[in-house]
Amino acid sequence: MFHLRMAVLTLGVVALSYTAAKPTFDATEASLVVSSDPPTEENSDVSTTEEPNAPIKLTEMDVLSKISLRYAHTSVVTRVRNPASRAQETTFRMLLPDTAFISGFTMTVDGKSYKAFVKKKEEAKQIYSEAVSRGFGAAHIAAKARDSNHFTVSMNVEPRSTVVFNLTYEELLVRRNGVYNHAINLHPGAIVPKMQVTVHIKETRKISTIRVPEIRTGNEIDANENDPQYKNVVIIRTEGDNEAIITFIPDDAEQRRLIRVYAEKSGSHGDENKGLLGQFVVQYDIDRSVDGEILVNDGYFVHFFAPTSLPPLPKHVVFVLDTSISMSGREIMQLRDAMRTILNTLNSGDHFSIIKFNTDVQVLDWSETGEDRVWKTYDKYNRNGIVMEATPENIARAQTFISTLYASGVTNIAEALDVAVDIAKGGAANNNAAENSVAAEINKLEPIIIFLTDGDPTTGETDTTVIVKRVNEKNSEENKASIFTIAFGSYPDRNFLRKLSLSNSGFMRHIYMAADAALQLQDFYRTVASPLLADVQFQYPKEQITEGSVTESKFRAYYAGSETVVAGRVAAGAPALAPRVLGKCRAQGGPGRQTYEISLSTPVVPKESYFPLERIWAYVTIKQLLDQKDALIQNDENKGKVQDLEKTAMDIALQYEFVTPLTSLVVVKPDDTRAVELKPVDDNDFFDNPGRSFYSGSSRYYHRDDDMHSMFTSSGRIAGGSTLYSRFYSGAPTRVLGGPPDYDDLFPNSFSARVYRPFTPPTTTASNPSSDPLEPYSLKEFRWALSLLDAASDSLVLHVNGTQVNLKLTKDINTAPAGGAACSPPGMPARMSASCQYLPRCAVVRNISARMYERLYCVLENGYAGVCCPNRN
Repeated sequence: MFHLRMAVLTLGVVALSYTAAKPTFDATEASLVVSSDPPTEENSDVSTTEEPNAPIKLTEMDVLSKISLRYAHTSVVTRVRNPASRAQETTFRMLLPDTAFISGFTMTVDGKSYKAFVKKKEEAKQIYSEAVSRGFGAAHIAAKARDSNHFTVSMNVEPRSTVVFNLTYEELLVRRNGVYNHAINLHPGAIVPKMQVTVHIKETRKISTIRVPEIRTGNEIDANENDPQYKNVVIIRTEGDNEAIITFIPDDAEQRRLIRVYAEKSGSHGDENKGLLGQFVVQYDIDRSVDGEILVNDGYFVHFFAPTSLPPLPKHVVFVLDTSISMSGREIMQLRDAMRTILNTLNSGDHFSIIKFNTDVQVLDWSETGEDRVWKTYDKYNRNGIVMEATPENIARAQTFISTLYASGVTNIAEALDVAVDIAKGGAANNNAAENSVAAEINKLEPIIIFLTDGDPTTGETDTTVIVKRVNEKNSEENKASIFTIAFGSYPDRNFLRKLSLSNSGFMRHIYMAADAALQLQDFYRTVASPLLADVQFQYPKEQITEGSVTESKFRAYYAGSETVVAGRVAAGAPALAPRVLGKCRAQGGPGRQTYEISLSTPVVPKESYFPLERIWAYVTIKQLLDQKDALIQNDENKGKVQDLEKTAMDIALQYEFVTPLTSLVVVKPDDTRAVELKPVDDNDFFDNPGRSFYSGSSRYYHRDDDMHSMFTSSGRIAGGSTLYSRFYSGAPTRVLGGPPDYDDLFPNSFSARVYRPFTPPTTTASNPSSDPLEPYSLKEFRWALSLLDAASDSLVLHVNGTQVNLKLTKDINTAPAGGAACSPPGMPARMSASCQYLPRCAVVRNISARMYERLYCVLENGYAGVCCPNRN
């Protein structure tokens, strides 16, 4: 496997694998189907009269990232050679992060190219239907789950020929903790004879910092200045220091060494055939001697703003911590560790409050003496003692009580948020003059809510739409708090948490359950620990800009180490652009605030060829329009707003050929006769639509209510593949293969396609059905079970959390236990139900993976293999 993933900019995942071509394939037609996994087992029941072939070889990989003004255009080119005398299948994989848009994809075979282009989603569906009606296989790629869009394109490579895959995508790098991070996960799947990674950075200002830390696994937090630097790279800087070229060319020996290092760090097996090299990271920053930079070129402008000389605003942080039973064990211990460290980083003049919630909601209240009275039910009429100044004494005492947190009860999210907003907006107000003076001081603080949960609301108000609406109504007008949400572990509802943050001037971060979860929490807090400005406004003279073209220009706050970007179009004939930036900063010599103002003036200059300002404007505009859409409550009142936002975003995406949640990437063969449109698996379909099959003429499909996604056969011949239906909380695994499994790995939002080019089928012999080891157990269509099968003991063998689990199978399905006990698989919505059934009786899970079964399995009477199977009602 070849993985490319980025910490702030995730480059993606590319993998190349092969299988022998299907001997029953019709040589006169091309077919494509959607699948969730590379085709490694589907030909196990086919035997041929030919001798084994030399395997397909990945001969070259070239990754080129051109970064101009923080805007990265990345091209991943892989070259695959089939040296055999028969066709074989190869696979190209890509994991696209939420911050990148695909902008180009081609497959070149024997000088002929399959070129991709972008279409409206509905138009792409029409191409799909037309292709199916003509007997061709079709599927389409449409980025839907925004954190992780995983597609696979597999195709047969003809004898002694070469295939070249070329995928490009674009992304604006995000500045975090003082640097831009560009990370490339190198997992080619094998030792590559010719591999090169080039990162070319070009800025208008001096590059003040450039670092290339040692190759990482991709599971760590962002590298910092204290990490060892990687020596096997070449860094060339120009005379003006505004340009740098970083080159990495690992030979065979270095690739093998990196595989061993990766295996040691990640705990994975160091099989060199897997080609897991690790994560190549480039970090850089530019000169910040001036607070802001505005660039104008070819009718567009981009305004970068990142002041560094301001002192932090005093803040009031309300920590809202989930201590329900699901946080027991390692989770609660990591939460304690992280909070003890975070409390130590509070600045002088800051204040803090701590809320813990499970079935009940309690606040840390020191208004009364006695250690047993510290955690109390919140009383909005008596708030004295719940807002504490961040003195060394108060911090030490809070750390003591944080150490006593334990997990119990269920999850009362609605009440916890209600209390948090009340405390953040009301401070320590009470009815007497002394307390009112305290409240006045508190209300000068920047209010921040940090809300952490690992699950769904299970008591009180459980409708997340209602919860978001209530929070939005309460957290409005004066002294509005920024709400940052932390999706902790494997099971939280990321969609809900993201909507909650987007509609309250914050963002959501997923903290993955691993040994370094406490470090991840601390790293997250660093990004919001130091607000430098509040109520930031960018003002542009109306006569100098095109009306309606400017991206978001008002921001709740600016945080140290980040960067704010505003883009737009310059009015025709404007000789210059002279904006002002306004906000509130910390008053000199006191805890209060004063007005911040800075003005810039930039002349409109002739076009500079390397300034990608127009594409930055398009990229930022689409991102913000989609965020605005996602932040809206989905109801009749907002229906028109949602449609307007979608239409504007889609029009821009089509114009600039970006694959977004509203557009699809369509691949058409050179002769323009076959459409190949790829689309991702929907994030909620495993439980919302367990799937059903039907027949239509000579074609068979697995069908969902909205789209056809899965298996297509032409004239009764299976072209291969299937779709994984899964519940997926709209998020990306920010980890690479080889690390510990988490929920997002087991329930990926993935999509793939296999493109079969015409070739002459080899001579074959009929397969022997009885040779399939799964058939005696009625599991022939459950191909993933082959890796778990122990035929000697008639069982499936799982390894869950270091423990071996043996689940019995029977060769007479009629003797298997009846099952039927209710169960609740991870991520199942409250409105759905499931029951534990004997595995072969649950057709829905035929096309999952072995790793996913480890999360869905249940044990039937006498230890038989069950699965938590969604009920069809």
